[in-house]
Amino acid sequence: MTTSLADHLRSLPDESLAALLQLRPDLVVPVPADVSALAIRAQSRVSVARALDGLDQFTLGILDAARLTRHPDEGTTATDAVLAMATTGPHPPAPTAVRAAVNRLRALFLLYGPEHALHVVPAVDEVSPYPAGLGRPAAELDPRTAALCADPAKLRRTLLAAPPSARAILDRLAAGPPVGSVPPGALQAPPIGAQDAVLADPTNGGAPTGSPVRWLVDNRLLVSVSAGSSTASGTVELPREVGLLLRRDSGPLGPLRTSPPPVATAPREPKAVDSAGAGQTMEVVRHTEGLLEQLAAEPAPVLRSGGIGVRDLRRLARTAGLDEPTTALLLEVAYAAGLAGELEMPGSTTGRYGADQQVLPTGGYEVWRAASLAQRWEHLAHAWLTMTRQVGLVGRRDDRDRPITALSAEAERAGAPATRRAVLGVLADLEPATAPTAEEVQALLDWRAPRRSRGREAAHREVLAEAAQLGVTGLGALTSYGRLLLGELTSADEPGGDPLGLHVDAESGDPSSAARALDALLPAPVDHFLVQADLTVVVPGPPEPALAAELEATTEPESAGGASVHRVTTASVRRALDAGYTADDLHELFRRRSRTPVPQGLSYLVDDVARKHGGLRVGSAGAYLRSDDEALLTEVLADRRLESLTLRRLAPTVLSTPYQVSRLLGALRDAGYAPVQEDGTGGTMLSRPRIRRAPARVAVTTRTLDPLAAPKLPMPRLLGVVEHIRRGDAAARAARRAPAVVRGGAAGLGGGPVPAHTHSEALAVLQQAVRDKALVWVGYVDAHGATASRLVKPVSIGAGYLRAEDERTEMLHTFALHRITAAVLAD
Repeated sequence: MTTSLADHLRSLPDESLAALLQLRPDLVVPVPADVSALAIRAQSRVSVARALDGLDQFTLGILDAARLTRHPDEGTTATDAVLAMATTGPHPPAPTAVRAAVNRLRALFLLYGPEHALHVVPAVDEVSPYPAGLGRPAAELDPRTAALCADPAKLRRTLLAAPPSARAILDRLAAGPPVGSVPPGALQAPPIGAQDAVLADPTNGGAPTGSPVRWLVDNRLLVSVSAGSSTASGTVELPREVGLLLRRDSGPLGPLRTSPPPVATAPREPKAVDSAGAGQTMEVVRHTEGLLEQLAAEPAPVLRSGGIGVRDLRRLARTAGLDEPTTALLLEVAYAAGLAGELEMPGSTTGRYGADQQVLPTGGYEVWRAASLAQRWEHLAHAWLTMTRQVGLVGRRDDRDRPITALSAEAERAGAPATRRAVLGVLADLEPATAPTAEEVQALLDWRAPRRSRGREAAHREVLAEAAQLGVTGLGALTSYGRLLLGELTSADEPGGDPLGLHVDAESGDPSSAARALDALLPAPVDHFLVQADLTVVVPGPPEPALAAELEATTEPESAGGASVHRVTTASVRRALDAGYTADDLHELFRRRSRTPVPQGLSYLVDDVARKHGGLRVGSAGAYLRSDDEALLTEVLADRRLESLTLRRLAPTVLSTPYQVSRLLGALRDAGYAPVQEDGTGGTMLSRPRIRRAPARVAVTTRTLDPLAAPKLPMPRLLGVVEHIRRGDAAARAARRAPAVVRGGAAGLGGGPVPAHTHSEALAVLQQAVRDKALVWVGYVDAHGATASRLVKPVSIGAGYLRAEDERTEMLHTFALHRITAAVLAD
């Protein structure tokens, strides 16, 4: 007797149902109404495909064995039959491994039923039509081929008589998949001198075959599934019996590995791996900060189609001293981390740029700069791990042959976080400091999740390259702090985790374990520098945030790295004075921060620039220029470099110009003068540089590495879901037992009015149920004119409406009294 999956699920205890929901969390989104709905969803193509995607190569092979050993009439198999097929071959797996795989399939309910009568969920055949890469049975393809396969001796003789070229085709199809396409006319006798046809394997491409294909079809070793025409190619399929005969040496399932392939690379020194990765993290933070500063100085316009143009990306890469792929990666990561965003600009634009938008740093960039180096890197690495962007697509062309630009929608890939998790998970599961090659990583992914890794080789290589660029890996191995960061994000996906980060205390500011581990590897931030006689400033380590801000205001950077070099120039001192520093402030800064004596040349430079600074006062007339030094104004008035300002002497100590203050200040400074701006009262106006920032935006990341996966609920909540499903199932069974007068409605439902006495009797029953707080079956006509029934507990009747609580959903419903057709007290 065949048992349906729904009946099998009903017979299970609550703990077993909760275990199923824990293994397949997509089954509870949304919560099924009853067990029948749960069974339908568990057998759906989408849910089954998701469950198969998480299986390793060995477990998928055992599932194929169950499919191949099904009884042709009953459609069931047995654990012993699966074990017998799986252990056939030159290197059979251990029986305990086979039984463990069967138990895992049963826990996922891809197999269900007792061990002697296991059912395979039908959707498995829809998702994967060729078990173990074998074709359909000959009886389903062609009667004459079935007759040949029914005679094993004749089948072997025919196979031995195949020409070498035909045998090569059979061997290739026997390895799977068992179908191939042939060009038009390949299955017919070709004219004299015709070229050989091509058998096109869907995965391996084509190879010249010609008459061997026709020989195989004529001798019933291949079956033509769809004949080719003059405009379309045909398809041939290798019958299952022929494929099994060809696999007699390797076994029907092919080679089965119970464990992933070994990694031949020897582990490296863990300290060397961490040191290499930590050095790269410093470069990543420095380059990201430099890139964002370039965007602040010259924002990148947004294209009409979205993203920034190729020329702007090239400009940013050239200015930052990076290649374009690295620039695109850092830009995408900074955007995902909320450090860059779009800002609406006033005015209108035309041409290839659409709305008035520019990409520049956000307000969050200032907060990020104030954090420690380790925390800044962790912020970037977290954004990279969880962002739904595939940066490797930038620079390629889309389906319409248009270039994919940075920050454009074409680079959006929802599965990108899961791909990074899979690749880094392979590194995390190896011995620490092991650096496998890209081919070894791909082999491990092919074993762990072959359905997911198929066709993703390029994306996996991109993840390895990006992890090395960002410092997540060092010397090809996962770093210790990278392992901690991956563990923190993976824990959010576990049952009871926090995938949305709702319980993270954002105000605490405490560094995570990954940031603390990285901080221990980085050189300690320094609060001093060394001033040399040539006015160069050497910072012997990463500067603390306060020192970095002072260096930015008073020096020009020359080189960066573990120890950075800066230079004090006339322009940098003048910039510091413009920002509000006085000469005494600068002397005190260099005296306090320098561990070497301050050179006299530096003191002379500061005093000389400060003495000239503010000697000229600028206002607006357009703008005016005044000075107590009449000779200086005479020099300015006679300077040919300033003729474009059209300066005019208003008084011995005042000149004016029709142009704005900003142009007058810029021209004077370009000519070598040191003016300062003053307000209407004559007081000096400090000219701190205006910082343009995009509006603050939330980082487009999540705390989960698989945003497509349903959240995993803890066991207590799953048991509550099971209880809800059980109640719904009981209510559904009760609804099927509703009285006939309620299910079919009363007379007159075909379009005429309900008889008055029937409606009066229904109201009387409802009023009695309200007084007794009893359950009642209510038949009614819904808004679409269809009849329906509910088991409810009436709460009140008034104003032409019945308010009642649904026994199944525990929700309060309102029924119009004129739509109620019948009411019967429940037993």
